[in-house]
Amino acid sequence: MEVNVIGAGLAGSEAAIQLAKRGFTVNLYEMRPNTQTGAHKTTDCAEFVCSNSLGSYDLTNGSGLLKHEMELLGGELIKIAKDCAVPAGGALAIDREKFSQTVTEIILQNPNINLIREEVTEIPQSPTIIASGPLTSDKFAQSIKNFTKSEYLHFFDAIAPIVEKDSINFDIAFYASRYDKGEASYINCPMNKEQYEKFYNILINAPKIERHDFEKGAKFFESCLPIEVLASRGEDTLRFGPMKPVGLIDKRTNEKSYAVVQLRQDNSAKTLYNLVGFQTNLKWGAQKELLQSIPGLEDCNIVRYGVMHRNTFINSPKLLNPTLQTRERKDLFFAGQITGTEGYTESIASGLLAGINMAKYLNNEKLFELPKDTMLGALTHYITDPQNDNFQPINSNWGIVPPVELPKKERKNKKLKGEMMAHRALESLKSYIETE
Repeated sequence: MEVNVIGAGLAGSEAAIQLAKRGFTVNLYEMRPNTQTGAHKTTDCAEFVCSNSLGSYDLTNGSGLLKHEMELLGGELIKIAKDCAVPAGGALAIDREKFSQTVTEIILQNPNINLIREEVTEIPQSPTIIASGPLTSDKFAQSIKNFTKSEYLHFFDAIAPIVEKDSINFDIAFYASRYDKGEASYINCPMNKEQYEKFYNILINAPKIERHDFEKGAKFFESCLPIEVLASRGEDTLRFGPMKPVGLIDKRTNEKSYAVVQLRQDNSAKTLYNLVGFQTNLKWGAQKELLQSIPGLEDCNIVRYGVMHRNTFINSPKLLNPTLQTRERKDLFFAGQITGTEGYTESIASGLLAGINMAKYLNNEKLFELPKDTMLGALTHYITDPQNDNFQPINSNWGIVPPVELPKKERKNKKLKGEMMAHRALESLKSYIETE
């Protein structure tokens, strides 16, 4: 039996591989390179277009728990990500080129997957998973809009710049991870008060790229705000956000900084580093001036400038079940960021669940509706809750998971709380998989 998967991004690639290993023939459609998105740079499947980090791998972190749940469910891209990992302290960051090339090779070599390089403009009438992503083409978006009978919601996503390591001045910059946790894999550029104020003044006065008419009035996603938007909220906002200096000490001087810019490894060769939290929509000349005002980056070579693009997602609470199956059509599923799940890990996880559940549907088996005390279960229940009338994209976090009872004296112990919720989730998921 054939299944269509629309979009060969993170969610679509995971869904296709899940279906293929269960014996289904998959027609995996990818419109690139014939139709470009404005954010992608390659023709590979599962391309990372923003950060190269999948977030924390620590069980006490919501994103970390989600990764462990994916492993229990037989996720394939999480295995590939671990094989393509680069040092990033407690986070799982990857060599983005190696990762997407590996996924593409696996897909091309799988006899059950047909990778079709063409744009889909209408929703097929046969079993289909739509994982066309937040940059769905206008024609296909119109087809989805016609099916859903509802307007799209929009928000903006911004991409951080990448610089060459060899152009960083290590007389000023230093390696460290916050509070010395894990390997000292981040490059840190410290600032004193005067340097920060100069940086801030350049930032708030820098010219921005104008939005297109169709983009005006759209909302930003809070966890991926452009740095200029954060800066507009007050002079100290950055110092308590992506540029916070706490836990980062240059051991050569033992001096505390007023603010710190962190750079994270972006490829296995350790030649490229992206600026953490520096998503931006500034004009490229302004970006260069801003980055070169950072101590240690005075002569930095920028290999990719930051850009901002529109992300599109459906009104999932009105359209989907927690299985990611549409309520109106049983053989149609959605997965990835188009559902309102935000983040790389979340996209892969939703593709994993959609692939599993499409296979179960076609085999006349009961679909997985994961327990709410698991992270993936909580996430899918949240985005499909019909009572959610003000739906906005969300990523994995403890706030969507039912709480645990802690002793009164331990109620502020976030680490203990995370440990208890994570262990409960894994036991719950293991039991669910065994009994379903």
